Amino acid sequence: MKVLFDINIILDVLLNREKFVELSACLMSLVEDKALEGYLCATTLTTIDYLVCKSNNKESAKQVLNKLLTLFNIAEVNKKVLKYALNSPFKDFEDAVQYYSGVNVGINCIVTRNVKDYKESKTIIYTPIELLSVINPK
Repeated sequence: MKVLFDINIILDVLLNREKFVELSACLMSLVEDKALEGYLCATTLTTIDYLVCKSNNKESAKQVLNKLLTLFNIAEVNKKVLKYALNSPFKDFEDAVQYYSGVNVGINCIVTRNVKDYKESKTIIYTPIELLSVINPK
């Protein structure tokens, strides 16, 4: 299953967000174990670089980005993606860019904690707990 990870899922792990880290880390482990084909939008990496540099330093950011590039495939942002995003019904341009970058690489779904940001999506949107229940139904 090709899954685009919203930045909030990655930040849950990087920032050790107490309420969310366990589920988000579990999903990232599934990518590491090749049980999921994980994708990040290219702009996710630039935002993470900015945030890690700001809170730590450039070397920390480089290590984090190298790890993410090892784990995840990257959904590129190009002119086509930007035009779709710009002319889409999405309220937030960043969410639209993320969405259309994923659509452009043929994702099956998006995992996010902000489902409401993707109400214009024609792709399945899961919260972390929903995606885990789809992967491991009990």
